[in-house]
Amino acid sequence: MWAKSLIIITSLLIVITGKAQDFDIEKAGDIIQIALPVSAFVSTIIWQDEQKPTFQFMKTMGVSFIVTHGLKRIINKERPNGGDYSFPSGHTSAAFTGAAFIERKYGLKYGIPSYLLAYYVGWSRIHANKHDKWDVLGGAIIGIGSTYLFTKAFKNTKVALSYIEKYPALNLTISL
Repeated sequence: MWAKSLIIITSLLIVITGKAQDFDIEKAGDIIQIALPVSAFVSTIIWQDEQKPTFQFMKTMGVSFIVTHGLKRIINKERPNGGDYSFPSGHTSAAFTGAAFIERKYGLKYGIPSYLLAYYVGWSRIHANKHDKWDVLGGAIIGIGSTYLFTKAFKNTKVALSYIEKYPALNLTISL
């Protein structure tokens, strides 16, 4: 368990520390939007299982990329700073694809910090005046949606129907 945390954090730090001397919000978001999917991909190579996680990640990232950039060309919404191709946010889409993949494969213990980093990427795009909230929301939906389409869920989630004193109850257990 510690090994997974260490590998994911190390991957993020290697990418982030390269630009730490010149910190600004937009650059940090740019770096994290690459670091999250890279960390997710590297984790699939290190922790292989019978579900073929590397293939799942490639399908997930491929669909996210194609849908995001296809919509950018079709919609061609103007950016808040006057540029083209605002909707959906590609940075946010990539970040949320990586974060959602980590959450689906390894659970909430790793997913929650990943989602917080992905949220930061979206916020950095709004702060840099590159996107509005709808662009970021669109990117997040595409990233999470593509992950949930192609990635098999974390194994420690259990749903069971049980009875408590003659009354049926639905029991959902998530192990962190």
